[in-house]
Amino acid sequence: MENKDKLAFTKTNYIIMIIGIGVLIVGYFIMTLDKEVHGFGFLGITLGPVIVVIGYIIEFFAIFYKGKK
Repeated sequence: MENKDKLAFTKTNYIIMIIGIGVLIVGYFIMTLDKEVHGFGFLGITLGPVIVVIGYIIEFFAIFYKGKK
């Protein structure tokens, strides 16, 4: 009965998720800043995707994070 009253995520999980979403938005925005043809410059093909991958890793961490009990 006690488990039904608990939520799946804590406040810390949601804060980490919001940070991850912010990193994802920044990464996708960086990809749009590339001035090369079809986005084949450094920003569009290297820096932006690396930041997006970091954002997804943060989201993955936020889902599986268990706080101290």
